[in-house]
Amino acid sequence: MAITRWDPFRDVLTLQNRLNSLFQDYGRGQGENDMVTTAAFVPPVDVYEDEHNIVLKLEVPGMKQEDLDIQLENNTLTVKGERKFEKEEKEENFHRIERRYGSFFRSFTVPNTVNPEGVKASYDAGVLRIELGKRAEAKPKQIKVQIGAEGGSSAPKQVEGAATKAAESKTAA
Repeated sequence: MAITRWDPFRDVLTLQNRLNSLFQDYGRGQGENDMVTTAAFVPPVDVYEDEHNIVLKLEVPGMKQEDLDIQLENNTLTVKGERKFEKEEKEENFHRIERRYGSFFRSFTVPNTVNPEGVKASYDAGVLRIELGKRAEAKPKQIKVQIGAEGGSSAPKQVEGAATKAAESKTAA
């Protein structure tokens, strides 16, 4: 009987190799031309809010207006688009393609305070800006505090108090 050295990580490495080959085979099933679009294109987004609007900024450089679709339905804002890989007539030998291409779909739940009629979208320098206007009742309201009796004069009033026996004995001591 031969003596074999026991390696505790051998089984883990075998499992890792099998999983890697499984995912590589899955990726090879799509055509060679589709290899450009295998990585998902998900544009980054910034969302912030001020007193009048909720604003979303998506980075989608190089896209045309007709390639973007924005919809607001049932308190869900949906942004769809597609960045197409432009093939030129002349043959180019790419050494590296790092930009992402393909379709994307982003969905955001918006609060009930958004006015569906007050949605604006603009595109400048590769940034899609979507402004969701708030309803009037959702905007902050400044309330002034009145001092004094109901509807009385707003002049400051002087408050007088009577001293108690305990307070008098403390001041006398």
